[in-house]
Amino acid sequence: MKRKLIAAIGIAGMMVSIAACGGNDDKSSSNSGADAKELTVWLTVDAQNNWPQLVAAADAAVKKAHPGVTIKHEYYGWPDKNTKLDAVLATDKAPDVVEMGNTEMLSYMVKGAFAPVDPSKFTNSSAWLDGLKASVTYDGKTYGVPYYAGGRVGNWRSDIAASVGIKTPPKTYTELTADLDKIQKKEGDKFSAWYQPTRDWYAAMSFVYDAGGSIAAESGGQWKGNLSSPESIKGLTEFKNVIDKYMHGDKTKDESDRYIVYGQGKAAMIFGAAWEGASAADPKADKTGGKLKTSLVNFVMPGPSGKNMPVFLGGSDLAVPVKSKAQALAAEWINAFTGPSGQKGLMAKGNLPNNKTDLATLKNDPATAVPATAAESNWFVPMAPGWGQVEKAQVLQTMLQNIGTGKQSVEDAAKAADTAIDKVINTK
Repeated sequence: MKRKLIAAIGIAGMMVSIAACGGNDDKSSSNSGADAKELTVWLTVDAQNNWPQLVAAADAAVKKAHPGVTIKHEYYGWPDKNTKLDAVLATDKAPDVVEMGNTEMLSYMVKGAFAPVDPSKFTNSSAWLDGLKASVTYDGKTYGVPYYAGGRVGNWRSDIAASVGIKTPPKTYTELTADLDKIQKKEGDKFSAWYQPTRDWYAAMSFVYDAGGSIAAESGGQWKGNLSSPESIKGLTEFKNVIDKYMHGDKTKDESDRYIVYGQGKAAMIFGAAWEGASAADPKADKTGGKLKTSLVNFVMPGPSGKNMPVFLGGSDLAVPVKSKAQALAAEWINAFTGPSGQKGLMAKGNLPNNKTDLATLKNDPATAVPATAAESNWFVPMAPGWGQVEKAQVLQTMLQNIGTGKQSVEDAAKAADTAIDKVINTK
C-alpha cells in the first residue's frame, strides 16, 4: 500500500455538534436505519482505481437484499479526506460509511464520531488480525471493521549477498547480523549494508516490541509512556546498534524516500513496507542498470528475541458515523464488502486480508508467504484516549534522531519521550 496513513486532526470543533445529538450513547449501529432507502459510501481512490469491481459486488448484494435502495459513492485522496470528513460531520449530511486509515480511528472514536457496531455481525470478526482489531476498539467497544492490511518485511539484494558467499536470506537475527557484517566489510563505510533511516519509528518500535517493551502501558485505567522501561531500552539499544554499524546514510532522515535511496544502489538491505522493494526495482527508481529487478528478495524479518520481528500493520478500516441515518444498512454494506469474496479480491490485488483465516491461505503460496508470515506477529499504537493528541511522529522521531546521532543516550532520550507522552496520553 503505497500511501501514508495520516493522523486524524482538526476534529474538535465538529465534535460539539456530534455531542449535541447524542453521539456518545451506547446505541448499536444495528438498531437504526433498517428501512433506509439511500446509502452514501466514502472510500479512498485506492478502491476506485484498483478494485472497483469489489465495490460493485457489495452494492449488488445490498440492493438484492433491499430492492429500491440507492447507493452513492464518493472517493477521496488521503491528504484531503479527513478535512472533508470533519466539515461534513459538523452538519446533518454525514456519509453512512467512511474509510479510515487505521491510525486515524482513535481520535474519532474518543470523541464519539462513530457508532458502535456488533462484531458478531461481520464475517470472520473472531479472526481479525490483532493489530487491526486494536485499531477499531476503544473502551471495550468496537467502532469499525478492518478492511485490509499491509505489513513490513526485510528485503535484500541477493547479488550483493552472493558476492560474499551468502546464498539464502537469513532465518535468524544472528545470521542476519553475521551476513551484514560480511557485506559491510566488503563494501566499505560509504555503503549501507542495511539502509535504516534513523527517524523510522515504525521499524524502531518493532525492536521495542520484540524486546517485550512498548510505547506506552496501561495500569489501573491510566496510561504511561513505557519507552524508558528496561525492555524498551533493550530494544532501542539494539536499534541504535543497527544504525551505528550498518547505516551510513543521512542519520536525520525518515523512511519517506527509503525506496528511492535503495533504488540508487547505495544499500544491500531495507526493512520496510512490502511494496518498497518493488518500487525500488521500478525502472523509474532503479539506478543500478536494472540489477534490482532480478536480485531483490523479500524475507521475514527475524528479531533479536529469536522470534519473527513484530511488525506494524498499516491498513484501512470502515466506520459508520454516529450521525448516519442508515446505520443498519451501512453495516450490511460493510459486511458485504469485507466478507470472504471481498477479502479474496483484495488479496488478489496484493493486499493482506483483515483476518487470520484468510492470511493462513497466503502462507501456502510462495509468492505471498513472506508478507503473510511476517504479518502474523504484529503490534499497534497505544489505544489510549490522548494518544491522538500526542505529536507521536515528532516525539518518537526526535527521540530516535537524538539516539542515532549521539545527541542523547538511549536512556535520556527515552525518558524525554515518556515525559512528552505522559503529558497528554490520558486526556480526552
